[in-house]
Amino acid sequence: MQDPVLFALTVLLILGTPGPTNTLLATAGGTAGFRRALPLVPAEAAGYLISILTIGLALGPVIASAPAVAMGLRLAVGAYLAWLAVKLWRRGAVDLSAVPVTPRQVFVTTLLNPKALVLALGVIPFGTPGWWPYLLGFLGLLVGVALGWIAIGAALGRAASAVGQAGLVPRVGAAAVGAFAVVLVVVPLLR
Repeated sequence: MQDPVLFALTVLLILGTPGPTNTLLATAGGTAGFRRALPLVPAEAAGYLISILTIGLALGPVIASAPAVAMGLRLAVGAYLAWLAVKLWRRGAVDLSAVPVTPRQVFVTTLLNPKALVLALGVIPFGTPGWWPYLLGFLGLLVGVALGWIAIGAALGRAASAVGQAGLVPRVGAAAVGAFAVVLVVVPLLR
């Protein structure tokens, strides 16, 4: 995809779509506040960068030719997200003063995010000599979208706190991450 406008719109659509990483960003914004959730943005960028480069430059042909590898990856991601949902549910219920989402969790979740596969194989033009500017553009757009998800979470967290329901924020985030885990595991098994 070499048209810069189409590239930017596609990246914004993919990154703006709710998913496990965005849920973690919003949950962190809602529980810890905007400023305390900012360290999650570089963790997301690093996760996507490593995943996209690995898939785009090395693993793409293997994944495309071996459906079992893709299925195994989906199951592994689903299991990780289920574990993370349980951990987020428990941590949020115990201590709301602690940041319930860590940079490491965002990094691993993003590293395993299926969106990276779409970005690496269909959006970043790895087959062309000038793919670096697109990757840098992707990272710039990622920062903007990540800040948006954190801001949305922070606004929802303030609203929940105002009505005495601050404990609901990490639970909703945990439920959403758990739902993504179920979808990743169940949908391929139904095919």
